[in-house]
Amino acid sequence: MKRIVLILTLFISSVIAYSQISASFLSNGTQMGAIGGAMQNPVSWEASVSATDGTPMLTLTATIDDGWHLYSQNHKGTALPLVISLQPSECYKPLQQKFTEIPEPTEHYDDFLNETELYHSGVVTYQMPLQALCDTTVQLNISVEGQACIDGACVPVETQLTVHCSLSVIEGQGSGDKGQGESLWWFFLIAFAGGLLGILTPCVFPMIPMTVSYFMKHGGRRQAFFYGFSIVFIYVVVGIVLSALFGQGFANDVSTHWIPNVLFTVIFIVFAISLLGYFEIQLPQSWVNGSAKNEERAGYIGTFFMALTLVLVSFSCTLPIAGAVALGAANGTWLKPIIGMLGFSLAFALPFTLFAVFPQWLNKLPKSGGWMAALKVTLAIVELAFAFKFLSVADQAYHWNILSRDIFLIIWILLFIVLALYMFGLIKFPVDGDGRPRRTKGRTSVGIVSLLFVVYMVPGLWGAPLNAISGWLPPMNTQHFIDSPEWESGAVMDYDEAMAKGKAEGKDVLVMFTGYGCVNCRKMEQKVLAAENVTKLMKENFIVCTLYVDDKVTALDEPYVTSGGDTITLLGDKNKYIQKVFFNQNAQPCHYIINPDDGSVVAGPMFYETDVDIYLNFLNTKIR
Repeated sequence: MKRIVLILTLFISSVIAYSQISASFLSNGTQMGAIGGAMQNPVSWEASVSATDGTPMLTLTATIDDGWHLYSQNHKGTALPLVISLQPSECYKPLQQKFTEIPEPTEHYDDFLNETELYHSGVVTYQMPLQALCDTTVQLNISVEGQACIDGACVPVETQLTVHCSLSVIEGQGSGDKGQGESLWWFFLIAFAGGLLGILTPCVFPMIPMTVSYFMKHGGRRQAFFYGFSIVFIYVVVGIVLSALFGQGFANDVSTHWIPNVLFTVIFIVFAISLLGYFEIQLPQSWVNGSAKNEERAGYIGTFFMALTLVLVSFSCTLPIAGAVALGAANGTWLKPIIGMLGFSLAFALPFTLFAVFPQWLNKLPKSGGWMAALKVTLAIVELAFAFKFLSVADQAYHWNILSRDIFLIIWILLFIVLALYMFGLIKFPVDGDGRPRRTKGRTSVGIVSLLFVVYMVPGLWGAPLNAISGWLPPMNTQHFIDSPEWESGAVMDYDEAMAKGKAEGKDVLVMFTGYGCVNCRKMEQKVLAAENVTKLMKENFIVCTLYVDDKVTALDEPYVTSGGDTITLLGDKNKYIQKVFFNQNAQPCHYIINPDDGSVVAGPMFYETDVDIYLNFLNTKIR
């Protein structure tokens, strides 16, 4: 009986609301809409499609009039829940069962109805990730039905929305590598810091007062500004060349191959030994002399060749830093090498321009001395550490088993012990000349920091996660004398095998695309997957499927035939193909929850994430 009374009450209040609102609009002489006399809806809608982490994202924005509230999709009470329907098409596939609501709906317990209401007010956004299945422009037809209320009076919410777009183009525009965790702005700042470091090198720092003094006598500030511009121009051209050579996706195809990684290892070791003073690396003298001769030309042409000469002369000191920026750019879009070289060169050119404008600052510059030798030794140790990181990537991808996690840590520990001993004045290198390094407060501070870093790394020899540097280390499963991480034990390494196992056991499949050379994959494993509550949920409710896309040697038991008729024989190639063709993704880490019965996506993609609660919400999307 009570239920009948409630329904009658809502019906009567809705009729009253309709009549009151209609009368209000008519009394004000307002047109009631395109369809003769229709009532205005208290909720206005907008629809758009954009790229989010390389995935086309359909976004609906609802603007709710003041005082009104719109019921959530998840509302289960007397009022009508919101229902958003996307018309099916052969050109796209929704990657979730329901739209994500942002923000979370408000919860309110109604004493009269004896139920908890879930609703939104103000502005709410509904998002649905899509998978593009066609290259052509498609039409997305969306219908919305629900109920909005104000002071007990409710009206139906009905609307039809249409969006025309090319999902494949949007997907390409947004396909960044979030698994790197760096925005272009953040990478620009890192490159800028590298340029500042390059200024302090012995090849560059002594040239600042000489170059500025020249411009104060010949050409003044305009020539100095052009000099700085020329330095930026030269480095940006290098960035454009790198972009043209490598472009987007370079990391997935090349950065885990043994040839570039072994080459980078050798280069960094050679430059480190050079920085320690055992020999000197120089460009062919003819290059430098040819550029220097053109400096004698008058005007801006001569200034440009002065900038080119600086870049060439500073080669032996700045290449390791600029090279590190370029290697970091290899993991991103075509724009990243250009952004990296722009940031590096802006910082590199900055002192020449500023000191020309404010020449009195020259008196405050520190004199060249032992601090430069200390800087070169520090750079050498850091380069050696990076060298073994490159070797580790190839070692994992090709299963050479040279650098296990504990061996890698021992090497790093020894390197930074050497750095500490040098800073304390207990050892010396040829870069110091005949004298023994003098102990200063700055050197002592660096030595203490280096020792503290060593103390931090030592527990890692016995399996400590070392979250701060976990992304740079080999995976935990390579460590000797300790078991593999609990989350990884029992994980299936083949997609088809995992789907079959999921069907047999009645569990969804947690598919995790990862890579041996993926820094953020290691971080996510240590910070999230190794968390006790995450591990427990994974092992109890899912078939865990770990797919390394850069495995170079593991052969398939049987050849895998693609949809195009090609034959794949290596596990890494199969995993890469599945991620690209089945999921339209190429970034790692990238996680999905899959229903093995029909292969549909239950949740995902989930990219690089270090918040345990967010990942738990992802896992809880559907638990059988």
